[in-house]
Amino acid sequence: MKVTVDKETDTLYFRLDDNKVIESEEVRPGVILDYDENDTVVGVEFLNVSSRISKEYLLNMQFQLA
Repeated sequence: MKVTVDKETDTLYFRLDDNKVIESEEVRPGVILDYDENDTVVGVEFLNVSSRISKEYLLNMQFQLA
């Protein structure tokens, strides 16, 4: 999995695998899901991320395996 924060576009992107993105769908305002050819979600993008979470939170993002 890759996590990308793009300051220029103000986006946060979670890429789940390397499958080619075939289709994208905005499921909520500013939340976009990317799908592969099997209709499986391969990416999640959040637009306007600076208005959703603080810069400090982004810098200290933590991941937990459950």
